[in-house]
Amino acid sequence: MDAGRENDDLGMLAPTGALASFPYTPEASMAAFKHFYRDLGDRLWGIYGPIDAYDLDEDWWSPIYMGLNQAPITVMVENYRTGLVWKVFGENPEIQNMLKKLDATTENLRRQVGRTRK
Repeated sequence: MDAGRENDDLGMLAPTGALASFPYTPEASMAAFKHFYRDLGDRLWGIYGPIDAYDLDEDWWSPIYMGLNQAPITVMVENYRTGLVWKVFGENPEIQNMLKKLDATTENLRRQVGRTRK
């Protein structure tokens, strides 16, 4: 293992992480999207969107698209745009029932998160 790469990090990057994070990090995700498309697009982007992974240090580009990576990108970009995914999920009767059983109100969840951060 290269001394500069700890914990078996091989240097490969998967665009999925940045692009599926749109609802949480919209500015950073958009910057990543623009970089992937504008700067790396000729090697990274294809008919199905971004390829599975790449490594600039090794000039390695995955030969495949992975549906498991494409799906979260599509779903989370739509969720960022319209909130549809979380809205439909939250309105599901089974989810509502579960949240009630867990006492998962926003106020209660904030209290719980506050306790774990101290």
